[in-house]
Amino acid sequence: MADIYSNQNVPAAPLKIAAHVSARSLAEEVDASLVEMRRKAYASMNDSQRDSLLLRGFSPDTFLLNLSCPRFGSGEAKAVVADSVRGVDEFVIADITNYSNTYNVNGFLNHMSPDDIYQDLKRIIGATAARAHRVNVIMPFLYESRQHKRTKRESLDCAMALRELKLMGVKNIITFDAHDPRVQNSIPLSGFDNFMPTYSFVKTLLKRYPDMEINKDTMMVISPDEGAMDRSVYLANNLGVDMGMFYKRRDYSKVVNGRNPIVAHEFLGNSVEGKTALIVDDMISSGESMLDTAKELKERKASKVIVCCTFGLFTAGFEKFDEFYEKGYIDSIITTNLNYKPMEIYTKKWYEEANCSQYLASIINSFNYDVSMQAATLGTERIQKLLNRQRGDYSYTGKIG
Repeated sequence: MADIYSNQNVPAAPLKIAAHVSARSLAEEVDASLVEMRRKAYASMNDSQRDSLLLRGFSPDTFLLNLSCPRFGSGEAKAVVADSVRGVDEFVIADITNYSNTYNVNGFLNHMSPDDIYQDLKRIIGATAARAHRVNVIMPFLYESRQHKRTKRESLDCAMALRELKLMGVKNIITFDAHDPRVQNSIPLSGFDNFMPTYSFVKTLLKRYPDMEINKDTMMVISPDEGAMDRSVYLANNLGVDMGMFYKRRDYSKVVNGRNPIVAHEFLGNSVEGKTALIVDDMISSGESMLDTAKELKERKASKVIVCCTFGLFTAGFEKFDEFYEKGYIDSIITTNLNYKPMEIYTKKWYEEANCSQYLASIINSFNYDVSMQAATLGTERIQKLLNRQRGDYSYTGKIG
């Protein structure tokens, strides 16, 4: 990313991060990466660059704003930002899946829902938008992204939320592995960026299995349903392996818990016998369909079943995952650190976390400089370099990380 800091490039405005309490731990990791990144860049600059007024606030001790969202006894709330935001390039980050935060309503303890966190996000924007140079929103898990389309008389919640943020003055919305990125069509004249953590998955996979062979004879990427096809095709092409797909046969005459129940998982693809099956999807919610897919693959004699999902929600707890691990149906599950998970998960033998903090820091840095996002992403090239080194080709001597 050295070319970002050339004489021709300067930040759009001083950078600040407004972290809602739901994403505080992630924001602190991102902040630490940004501080280190900027300090190294500042040390390599010439005197004219360092003295430029445009670089004021370029390398502070922290980019985090001092803010809070206190609540009244009635449950009503407000956002309070203690630091000045005049003329800054503000990045508001919130994790709408974090149910661990609580507040009191008339003496009753409530856990924050996605709706509560989204309302706080708007409060932060409302407190700063008039003074900031630009407001950007980072929602790793896009609010209401599972309600991205409608049939008959249904609300279209994700599209309505995106339009609301645009009307509030938000310039860019940054998210990861959106359930259906086509929802951005609701705001065609606004910035909407959907990033994929594929490189982080591959890096974490090779960290857990350093001797794993990756070729068509030993591995296969599996899409658990038709909705995950694009991300599965991308990973399979990068790894140079075959791909298979399950499709869910549903009973459309019934509705259980808001959806049509799955009757069976049908498989399309070559044999997985003796191969490592890599299941790729955007999220694990209850995990029911994911575990059924893993079981089907093991019954088809796959040697290993590894799950890679961007968001681990685990809404039904870990009991079923522990059971399937003990029975040998799953070998490991990899999710990112982009959403909240209870500390218990880090004690599980089957769990591995892909850290995306440095990746997100690079994305924020590129946005702040108004440069091409290619410098921050370059997923395909980075994956290939990583695979070459894992296979023993050390001709590439640059840093991977």
